[in-house]
Amino acid sequence: MSLQDQLNAFKADFEGKKAPQNVVEIMHRATAELIASGQADRALKAGDKAPSIVLPDADGNTVRSADLLARGPLVVTFYRGVWCPYCNMDLQAIESTAGQIQANGASLIAISPQSGANSHKTQGTLGLSFPILSDLGNSVAQSFGLRFRLPDDLIAVYKGFGIDLPGVNGEPSWTLPMPARYVIDTKGVIAYAEINPDYTRRPDPSELLPTLARLKSGKPA
Repeated sequence: MSLQDQLNAFKADFEGKKAPQNVVEIMHRATAELIASGQADRALKAGDKAPSIVLPDADGNTVRSADLLARGPLVVTFYRGVWCPYCNMDLQAIESTAGQIQANGASLIAISPQSGANSHKTQGTLGLSFPILSDLGNSVAQSFGLRFRLPDDLIAVYKGFGIDLPGVNGEPSWTLPMPARYVIDTKGVIAYAEINPDYTRRPDPSELLPTLARLKSGKPA
């Protein structure tokens, strides 16, 4: 089953059996408003220069994109947090592709606004081999054009589900990144970009492998 098929099945079960209709309507409206805002179209795309990334991993060690790019291309995934089942399925799909990513000479990192402790929990629960970096307040996500604030009615829904973003993220902004996947070449230029204002839709990680293969061969991405 493809990643998107898994996400679709989860969404159908959640919206059809578990969530009240008014909650589903609030979620759909928030997603539609984010899409209509055009923010995804304004986020960084292929051909843009990637901002520098300097963030702590789950153990508090500083990770710098410049150091990783000195060794080869860099795959970066932005995701919402440990509380998001769609993100967890996405991370598991990335893990299944991690060996192929590394075989093409690339490094792999994930970035979320959650605290290091929650990133540690994510890595352990999902058995991830790549680091998760903590982007406090979504500052790096902002530099990529991905940061947005949840609307008030959706915040109320999340609170009703017991999702305490200020507690998970260690800051009170109620902001998230739009899920996104990037490949950055060794010159710091974005060679592949996929931004998803609808968090229930994610590209299969295998879709970025042709870009990595072209970079490895020395051809323009």
